[in-house]
Amino acid sequence: MSIEFLVTALIVTVSPGTGVLYTLAAGLSRGWRASVVAALGCTIGIVPHLAATVLGLAALLHTSPVVFDVLKYAGVAYLLYVAWGTLTERGALQVDEAASPPSPVRIAGTAVLVNILNPKLSIFFLAFLPQFVAAADPAPVARMLELGAVFMALTFVVFAGYGLVAAAVRDKVLSRPSVLRWMRRTFAGAFVALGVKLAFTSL
Repeated sequence: MSIEFLVTALIVTVSPGTGVLYTLAAGLSRGWRASVVAALGCTIGIVPHLAATVLGLAALLHTSPVVFDVLKYAGVAYLLYVAWGTLTERGALQVDEAASPPSPVRIAGTAVLVNILNPKLSIFFLAFLPQFVAAADPAPVARMLELGAVFMALTFVVFAGYGLVAAAVRDKVLSRPSVLRWMRRTFAGAFVALGVKLAFTSL
């Protein structure tokens, strides 16, 4: 495992994106357990993209504008749905203690969909992983799976770290309704911005 791969993968996972935002929101609204579940869901959401890369389907996605657009706009629609739920207190930043908290399955399911419905991940893996597989490697598929597993492990650790930090300041945020409103609007706006950015993404 090269240091170049580890450094590059770490930079990618640390960079804020939809998964990071959702994990932060889970930590702020429901505490550290929810943030860990969200981090796990985001990590699981990488599996289909990794599998598509290894099986060669990502190459088809890269050369098929129709398939790419279908996944892209499904992802945009879902990000807007998450943004609306966050803004109206029914989604990622639902903090009403009297209301039934979202189940771990629901938290994880939303996190999985956030990553699955992002076709850019397949394109990223298609461009990223082969660079670290030697042309003379006798088992390139196994090597790519190994690299993918390390990337997923880094994703979980980094995302969980973000979520735990958010959970640590949760009480301070919840005790100040004005801050919570600002946070809710900020997160909703960020999800909308990411949706718009995805909508204008092209092959």
